[in-house]
Amino acid sequence: MAFNDDLFGVSGKALALRSQRLGLLASNIANASTPGFKAKDIDFAEALRAAERPGASLGTATASATKFRIPMQPSLDGNTVELNTEQTAFAENAVAYQTTLSFLTGRIGTITRALRGE
Repeated sequence: MAFNDDLFGVSGKALALRSQRLGLLASNIANASTPGFKAKDIDFAEALRAAERPGASLGTATASATKFRIPMQPSLDGNTVELNTEQTAFAENAVAYQTTLSFLTGRIGTITRALRGE
């Protein structure tokens, strides 16, 4: 187990996965009017389970958990982005990212105080 895994546990991996998911969702939103664009999303729970396996990398975990989104109402130009769905997923993931970041910031503060002997 790596040193940062001991300090931050699953939260460090969760933050990295949430960041990757934010990028993917932002790409979906940016391509909402691109003909033929296929929206994708990361199954966060699946990616986190895969990342927790011994010897797994975040890249492999993300790749295995990335799926094409199935639209509720397909468009005529082949684009599968549904803007409301993407914006909602982006907002929910951003809140979860911020929550994880706040937890890690608190953990770093605790470690810093312990090292100072406070």
